[in-house]
Amino acid sequence: MNSRRDFVKNTALLSTLALLNQSFTPLAEFTTPTPKIKAKRLKAGDTIAITSPAGAVWDESQVEKFTGVLKGFGFNVVLGNTLKVKLGYFSGTDSDRAKELNGFFADKNIKGIFCMKGGWGCARILEKLDYKMIAANPKVLIGFSDITTLLNAIYTKTGLITFHGPVGNSGWNEWTTTVFKSVVMNGEQTAFPTGPNVEDMTITFNKGKASGTLAGGNLTVISSLIGSGYLPDWKGKILFLEETTEEPYRIDRMLTQLKLAGVFKQLHGVAIGKFVKCEAEEPQKAFNYMQVLEQHFKLLTVPVFYGLMTGHIENKLTLPVGAEVSLDADLGTIKLNETAVI
Repeated sequence: MNSRRDFVKNTALLSTLALLNQSFTPLAEFTTPTPKIKAKRLKAGDTIAITSPAGAVWDESQVEKFTGVLKGFGFNVVLGNTLKVKLGYFSGTDSDRAKELNGFFADKNIKGIFCMKGGWGCARILEKLDYKMIAANPKVLIGFSDITTLLNAIYTKTGLITFHGPVGNSGWNEWTTTVFKSVVMNGEQTAFPTGPNVEDMTITFNKGKASGTLAGGNLTVISSLIGSGYLPDWKGKILFLEETTEEPYRIDRMLTQLKLAGVFKQLHGVAIGKFVKCEAEEPQKAFNYMQVLEQHFKLLTVPVFYGLMTGHIENKLTLPVGAEVSLDADLGTIKLNETAVI
């Protein structure tokens, strides 16, 4: 009798354990991915807004110049209040900057939002943005540097493809403008070119081809958002990074942070943008930034190249965060596998 009772108890225990093992399957495996959203392509006659969601604009003549550039595309231009406000190094309070950005997304007449500059401050408004409203009002959002924060956070929270491209004070030369029009206005499946100069050629760290979803931006910004919940799931991503005015040891520290956070293990490939003014103050006592990049990325088993035309440089690509792309590290190229706008 006891043996039968023990058998029943043990059988019940095993069944319970089996159910428990099933119930403790990681939650991420059951998470429904956020559906991808695309904004409408911009065209002549559209109304666009210029905002400064981070740093104060100290040279207001740049606003006038940028307004002229956008009018040259045939756009009607609305200027945000943040372009005039100076509060320390910010273009207004956190609440005011968030309110302006929310307002531009909510305004049905505005088809695109261009950022005047980067600086610092976008992370301070993330909790104040209305992501549900933004998802319901998809439109082009473009910028780089500190704007990396908004591009990745909005893509992560809403599924909206955003655009890592020139800001108002970074220059809009013919090369930069051509790529912008191809991606955002013509809606083409662009093959992103190398720059027009010899020094723009690419360097292959790891050979091979890969495909995945494009995400990334400024290295300092990406590393500062680790663990915040405002960065995408890195599984299957093509990561792109750029940086300026950071010593090699700081670049090493930030890349190490990404490595320890498990980012590199999940990627399908890496396209490294330009690292500008990143020389060591005492080069005889340090690695140079290219050596640091090699130390980290040559250890990976996925394709990696350096020299993507993005970052704090004159000739700048417009890269859609959240779009599907193909990377060829041998050629140093990225190509869109889909249109980034509708």
